[in-house]
Amino acid sequence: MRIGNLNVEIEFIADNIVRVLYYYGREVIVDNSLVVLPNLEKLGIKGGSTSPSIISFASKSLSVNIKTSNGELIIKDNKGGIVVKEKRRDLKFNEELSTYNVDQVFELSEGERLYGLGQHAGGNGLGQSSAYKLDYNGLSVTLSQRNTDIGIPFIISSKGYGILWDNYSLGSISLKGNELRVWFEAGKKIDYYVIFGDSIDDVIKGYRKLTGDAPLLPKWAYGYWQSKERYKSQDELVSVVKEFREMKIPLDVIVLDWRYWGKYGWNAFKFDEIDFPRPKGMVEEIHKMGAKLAISIWPTFGKETEVFKDMESKGCIIPGTTAFNPFKEECRELFWSYVKRFYDIGIDAYWLDASEPETGLGLVFFSPIHDVDLGIGKGYEYLNAYPLMETKAVYEGQRRISDKRVAILTRSAFAGQQRHSAISWSGDVLGDWATLRSQIPAGLNFSISGIPYWTTDTGGFFSGNPETKAYAEIFVRWFQWSTFCPILRVHGTNFPKEPWRFPKEYQDVILKYIRLRYELLPYIYSLAWMTYSNSYTIMRPLVMDFRNDKNVYDLDEQYMFGPYIMVSPVTLPSIKEKEVYLPSDEYWYDFWTGEKLEGGRTTNVKVSLGTIPLFVRSGAVLPLLGKDVSNAMEDWDVLHLRIYPGKDGYFEIYDDDGVTYDYERGKYFIIPIRWDDNKQELTIGKKRGDLEMRKRIMITWVEKGKGIEYSKPDVEVEYDGKESITVKRH
Repeated sequence: MRIGNLNVEIEFIADNIVRVLYYYGREVIVDNSLVVLPNLEKLGIKGGSTSPSIISFASKSLSVNIKTSNGELIIKDNKGGIVVKEKRRDLKFNEELSTYNVDQVFELSEGERLYGLGQHAGGNGLGQSSAYKLDYNGLSVTLSQRNTDIGIPFIISSKGYGILWDNYSLGSISLKGNELRVWFEAGKKIDYYVIFGDSIDDVIKGYRKLTGDAPLLPKWAYGYWQSKERYKSQDELVSVVKEFREMKIPLDVIVLDWRYWGKYGWNAFKFDEIDFPRPKGMVEEIHKMGAKLAISIWPTFGKETEVFKDMESKGCIIPGTTAFNPFKEECRELFWSYVKRFYDIGIDAYWLDASEPETGLGLVFFSPIHDVDLGIGKGYEYLNAYPLMETKAVYEGQRRISDKRVAILTRSAFAGQQRHSAISWSGDVLGDWATLRSQIPAGLNFSISGIPYWTTDTGGFFSGNPETKAYAEIFVRWFQWSTFCPILRVHGTNFPKEPWRFPKEYQDVILKYIRLRYELLPYIYSLAWMTYSNSYTIMRPLVMDFRNDKNVYDLDEQYMFGPYIMVSPVTLPSIKEKEVYLPSDEYWYDFWTGEKLEGGRTTNVKVSLGTIPLFVRSGAVLPLLGKDVSNAMEDWDVLHLRIYPGKDGYFEIYDDDGVTYDYERGKYFIIPIRWDDNKQELTIGKKRGDLEMRKRIMITWVEKGKGIEYSKPDVEVEYDGKESITVKRH
C-alpha cells in the first residue's frame, strides 16, 4: 500500500500494539532490530476499504485508518476515541549521508501530557540546571547520549498510549501547542510502534513485550552501595568495609573506581600489584564480611595496553577512537573475554562507566563515531545504541557461562537495555540544591521510559565538604530521597562520603535511612519480582496511578515508590514545612505518625532534618523486615506487616535465593496477603512456589500514634506457608 510516494505497512503485534512502517523500497528494509525482539508473533490482520478514501485495519482494541487523499493516519480505540493522529511524515534524502532524514508531525489532544524519552535534567552536560519539568509540553528534547543525558526514543502519553521509534540516530522531539514534531538524523525507513492500554502499566508491559523483560538483579543490589572516586588501594577498600561492620552499619556493595590498573595503562583489565597485590584475596576478604564488590570498566583503552593492541588487530576498535566496537558480535565476545577476568576472581558487578561512549576530544562521542563504518552501518545510523550493545556483551557473556545473576551499572542507556540487568545512573552531576531538584523529574521520566533501575550519585559527583553543615544538609536530603529510588548508592569526587565523615547530627539521620532501606527490603524485592513477572515500574510518576486526577499531571516533585508509598523529597535548605498534594479518591496515612488524611487536597507537612513527607495510601499491606541485618542476604525469617485500613488491600511478598536464576524455574515462594476492610480481616494465604520457608510475622494495624517507628505489634503469628491464616482486627 502506498501513501503518496511512500510504501506503508501496518502490523498488529498484539490487539493493543501496532507497528507502522514507511519506506521507499522494500530492499532497504532489514528486520533485524537491535531493540525489538526477533520472531515476535503477529496477528495477521488485513486491511480493507471502509470508504473510497479510507483504508482501515482493526484489532479488538485498536483501528488504524489511513486517508488516501492526504495521507493522515489515525489510530482509534474500540470506543472510537482518537489515540494517535499522525498528520504527515517524510523521508528526506540527505546527500551527504546517503540516507534519509526522518520527519513526522503528530496532532495531540487538548490537555494531553507527554513523558519518557529517557533522562533529561538539562544544563551543560554536568547536570547543571535550575530548570526542571516532568511533562514535555512546550519543550524540545535532543535524543542523544551525554554524561548526564540519556536519549530513549519512547514516549508515554497521559491518554494511555506510548510510541516507540525503532531508530538509533540522533533525534529531536519538539512539543509546541498540540503539535508533536519528531525528527531523526538518519533512517532508511520510518518505523514505530503504538502501544495502547487501560493503564500506563499496560503500556510499559507492551513495551517490554516488544523489547524484553527486566531480569531480577541479585538481592544484594537492592541494599546500600558505597562508592567514591576512588579507593586507591586494596587495604583502603577492605578497611572501609571493616569500618561498616565494626560500626554495625548495613552495607551490601563496595565499589572500586578507575585507575586500579596503574602501570598497565588505561583500562588494561589488570591490577597494579603495588596497590592491589592480591586481588582474589581482596575479593574473598570482602565476601567473608558479607559484602560484594563492583568494579569500574570502560569501553576505551590506552593505546599502550595489551587489550587495545589485541582489539585493534582483530578489527574491534572503532576507527579514529580508542573505543571497542560492540556492534560486531565477535568484538562483544572479545570484550567479555577480558571482563571475565574479573568474574573469574569473584567480582560481583560491573560498572560500565562512560558508556556513551566517552571518547575523542572533549570526551564527546558524537563526532568521532559519526562518520565511521561500524560493520553494520555508519556511525550516524547507530550511535545512540552503543550502551545497549555494550551491556549486551557483558550480560550475554556471563549468562553463557554462569547461573549467577548479572548486575551492571552504566551511565547511558537505550531502549531495550532493561533486558541486560542494567542499572543506569544520572552521571557526574553537581552536589547542589538546584541539581537535586532537577534530578527528580529526570529520574521519573527515565523510569516511565520502560527501564526500571535508576540511581544517582547521592550528594552529587562534584560534592562539597561533608564536615560543613551547608553541604551535610544537601547530602542528607539527597540521601533521604535516594532511599526511595530503585537503587541506593553514594558516589562522588573530592571528598569521601561514608556516613562517619559527617557531623554527628547528620550522621544519625544517614544511619536512620540506611536502616530504613533495609527495613523496606521485603517490599522492594517484591516490587522487583513484579517488575520481572508483570512489567511493573518501581519509581512511578503520579500519573501512572492517578490518571483520573488531572492535578497530578504536572507534579514533578512527588511520586509513588511502588503501589503504596508516596514520596515528596525536600529540595530546599532550612525549611520547616512543605506543601504536598494528596491525590483524590484515597485516604493517606502519614508515614511517620500514622495520622489518616483525606485525599483530593493540598496539605502543609511539617518536616525536620530527620523526616521528609512520606504518605501511605489506604488499603496498603506493607511488608517490612522485622529484625536488624548487616546485609540484604541475611535470612528474612522475621517479617512485620503494617496494614493501613480504609479500603481493601492485596500484596504478594516474594523471596528466593537472591543469587541465581532459579526463579526462572519456579524456585521461589510467594506469600499472598489480603486485607478485607469490611470484615476487618487479614488473610495470609497458602504460599506459591517451590521453596520451603518459615516466618514469624508481626502485624500492626496503623492508626494515629502508630507511625513507622511504632514497634509493638498487635498480633504475631507463625507461618510455614502450608495453610492460610486469617487474623481478625480487634
